[in-house]
Amino acid sequence: MEEKVSIRTKGLTKSRRRFNESRTDHSKSTNSKEHKQRSEIVFLSSYPPRECGIATYTSDLMAALDQKFGDALELTICPLESASGNHDYPFEIGQVLHTDRDIDYLALANWIDSEPTIDLVVVQHEFGLFSDNEKAFRVFLEMIDCPVVMTLHTVLPKPDTQLKKKVQDIVKLCDGIIVMTQTSADILYDDYGVLTTDVTVIPHGTHLVPFADRDELKRKYNLSGKQILSTFGLLGPGKSIETTLNALPGIVAEHPDTVFLILGKTHPELVKQSGEEYRNSLESIVEDLGIQDNVRFINRFLPLEELLEYLQLTDIYLFTSKDPDQAVSGTFSYAISCGCPVISTPIPHAKEVLENGSGRIFDFGDSGQLKDIVLELLEDDREREQMGLNGLRTTASSAWENSAIAHAQFFKKHAKNRMGLQYRKPVLKMDHLRNMTTEVGFIQFSNISHPDIESGYTVDDNARALIATCQHYVLTEDKTDLDYIRTYLSYILRCIRCDGQFFNYVDKDRRFTEQNDTENLDDAFGRAVWAIGYFISISKKLPKDFDHLVQRANEIFEDGLEKGKEIHSPRAIAFMIKGLYYYSSSPEGICVHQQLRMMADRLGGFYASVAVKDWHWFEKSLNYANAVLPEAMLMAYIRTLDGTY
Repeated sequence: MEEKVSIRTKGLTKSRRRFNESRTDHSKSTNSKEHKQRSEIVFLSSYPPRECGIATYTSDLMAALDQKFGDALELTICPLESASGNHDYPFEIGQVLHTDRDIDYLALANWIDSEPTIDLVVVQHEFGLFSDNEKAFRVFLEMIDCPVVMTLHTVLPKPDTQLKKKVQDIVKLCDGIIVMTQTSADILYDDYGVLTTDVTVIPHGTHLVPFADRDELKRKYNLSGKQILSTFGLLGPGKSIETTLNALPGIVAEHPDTVFLILGKTHPELVKQSGEEYRNSLESIVEDLGIQDNVRFINRFLPLEELLEYLQLTDIYLFTSKDPDQAVSGTFSYAISCGCPVISTPIPHAKEVLENGSGRIFDFGDSGQLKDIVLELLEDDREREQMGLNGLRTTASSAWENSAIAHAQFFKKHAKNRMGLQYRKPVLKMDHLRNMTTEVGFIQFSNISHPDIESGYTVDDNARALIATCQHYVLTEDKTDLDYIRTYLSYILRCIRCDGQFFNYVDKDRRFTEQNDTENLDDAFGRAVWAIGYFISISKKLPKDFDHLVQRANEIFEDGLEKGKEIHSPRAIAFMIKGLYYYSSSPEGICVHQQLRMMADRLGGFYASVAVKDWHWFEKSLNYANAVLPEAMLMAYIRTLDGTY
């Protein structure tokens, strides 16, 4: 093992490189010129294995940035340590900032200014992190020539004169400020006089969590048949867990199968000050109330995967903080991203996020009110389910993948043109598509990511699945794709009607449904022609045992050209043009320019009859799948070189 270094450039460079390499399996460039083009960002924050919310936040953010921009960004972590802290980090750290040591601030500032490769410094700020030496921290900010941006994790309203000046001083020394709620931005403007142009709101990131079956998870954790309430985070009096404990007897009286999970260990700083006094007090309350069978303490700092499973098996998540000035909570965000209905005290974060119906608000410390809301929700499965769905819709935009993009754009803006961004191509994942596939075909709908077999199957969706899987096979030559290609194509071929049209809808028992008699089937026909045309275009890449399917597909495609003459739906025509485009590129494809021109002229006719000076479109309104219309015209142009298209 290499010796750890403190402030040497060589050691620090090695640390930066190792962070990126530890986070990704992507190939590394050895070209020195290309390496210099990567923008270098230094993060000043607590960091795992230090156990605190900001450490987890920073780790998640850096991982997301590396996933999205790892080929363009070089990420360095300079972790904060308290006076008594001395953690072992998962990769070599070149500079640790002990917040109680003046010399560490000076050394870090000198190193940053001496490194021409550093484009930006990002500070994760909470006053408790720098309380050992706030003066040295301000001096550090004054010394740095490199652009600095800061995330304020705490923004207290109605500050006294001293606090107001502290915040104003550090804000003036930064090139940009991030807060996580609009309420925090408003407080900075109203109470601190910080211009809104200096502040950007980027919500706390959330995890995109694969849907898991709640009952299966309950069995895994020996909670089968239980209705689960939970809360998590580092324990301390501010969590006000006793609010829930005092409500629990009334809840258990009507729902004796209720279990309250208290997930997390006591905050390390609190342990140093008073040991397990708070946890012991909670255990005493549990005993006094006689609810030992209804409360479980999970006294560990849970790894992310386990934590997310506990949250997914939760029926109602409880957030009972008694601090009205708590701006944001990572625990709250994680719960909503797992589809948990939430009951929360009215902190600013909760009021903003829950306004879309993903939870309920109750007053600080009001155990009676909390009991009534819990009982109401435990009796209403449908409302809890809707709350969970509302929460998932809310948090989709704040997923870490999206948060990384928002942060990167913010960083670029404030790095004074020193940064370039280049998105990394994401890894292709076929998991969900394959999970949605049975021996019949691709299931029409899912409940979140769980296949909903009750929805049956459609030609529409199997056509899409066939195209996507064929494309994946062309790119990867993954032989696993072949069985799925066979399944989707076979489904489409089984749905052909005597008149050349396609039945679109099949129920879970493989029977054609009445929807086929009442709904317009033109779009399904068009998509089927597109999918079959694309399948034929790659047929030479497929194994010999596909020959009979290729022959059948050719027959169906040629028959479809005749049926297509009766189609007048703009999108169905566009889908058919795409099918003709691909079919004409196949080795044995017949010349179909005449049919393609006929379809393109028909689609162009829609445009000619509708478009006017201020409305250049094929229809009088924008509807669905709009992009396919101009895309089809471009494909027609590529095949015919007719500039009209």
